[in-house]
Amino acid sequence: MSAESRRPQRVDLGFTGGQVLALRMDQTVYEGLRTALEASESDGWHELRAEDSQVAVDLSKVVYVRLDTEQHKVGF
Repeated sequence: MSAESRRPQRVDLGFTGGQVLALRMDQTVYEGLRTALEASESDGWHELRAEDSQVAVDLSKVVYVRLDTEQHKVGF
């Protein structure tokens, strides 16, 4: 596993009503969120460990998840 794949990635969660929550999380946390959202009982709360915080999300209010896959570069 490369150092790049272990870095926290930016994930945007979009909610009913238009609010967006931007978080930085590890790939395993992102995969756990996707699994929880895809489960048939995804109407409950889900705990996320972001880079700088612990977040509880009401899965029934999430309308989209955006994973930033762009390579970040230093410089211009």
